[in-house]
Amino acid sequence: MAMKLGVQEGLLPGASLEEKLEKAAVFGYEGVELWGSEWLLQNLPRVRRAAEQAGIKVSTICAGYRGSVLDPDPSVRRQAVEDIKARLTAAAELGAVGLIFVPIFGGPRLPDLSPYKTAVELEMDLLLVVLEELGKHAEQVKAVLLLEPLNRYETHFLRQVEQAVEICEKLGNPYIGVMADFFHMNMEEASIPDAIRKGGKWLQHVHLADSNRLLPGWGHTDFRSGFAALKEIGFDGFMVLECGLPGDPNETLPKAAQYLRECLA
Repeated sequence: MAMKLGVQEGLLPGASLEEKLEKAAVFGYEGVELWGSEWLLQNLPRVRRAAEQAGIKVSTICAGYRGSVLDPDPSVRRQAVEDIKARLTAAAELGAVGLIFVPIFGGPRLPDLSPYKTAVELEMDLLLVVLEELGKHAEQVKAVLLLEPLNRYETHFLRQVEQAVEICEKLGNPYIGVMADFFHMNMEEASIPDAIRKGGKWLQHVHLADSNRLLPGWGHTDFRSGFAALKEIGFDGFMVLECGLPGDPNETLPKAAQYLRECLA
């Protein structure tokens, strides 16, 4: 199986979802990543139909849930958990890999209880408990909860592929996996290929953006070595564009797809 190229719906031109998905196929992409909005949850049959008509797969659902599972307020945590479950169910119904999940943005919200435990230690304990519950739901519906490491400017918590792998190994649930993002790895990893190798069997989805967070080919990230490492670990999932658009998407999106295929070759 070969790796597949995808694009986020927000990057695609078009007045309707149907138009956007048709454009994705024309531009040379095999998958589309959808935002986990309430609209999406209420329109699953339409989305399924549109994807079938365009001959394209829904690769993944990206976030869209309210609250945070690492908030000090139990009602906010509960809302996040229920929203995440609903989006995992939707991902399964759309035949997608799963849901992209960031444990927390910004700084810690839990207190520092040193010398007992730091805020980060408390967050990790809490996350593992929450992931037990979410993992059971993911397994039930057969959609993967994808942990996404970010970078130091967006979170204090999960920033390297290796850290996400450690969480996955503690839980040992095949429905909790890792997503690697080239933009974040470019900042946080000493070597992108090494980080991908560490991801190994847990790595089940990839985001693509160049060093300047524009389309691949518009910056200086070395995609070839990263793609070689993905082949090495037997990755055959989706690599989806999550980035800024320089210029007219009708020109730049097909150009990026062509560039990525050259890097893959």
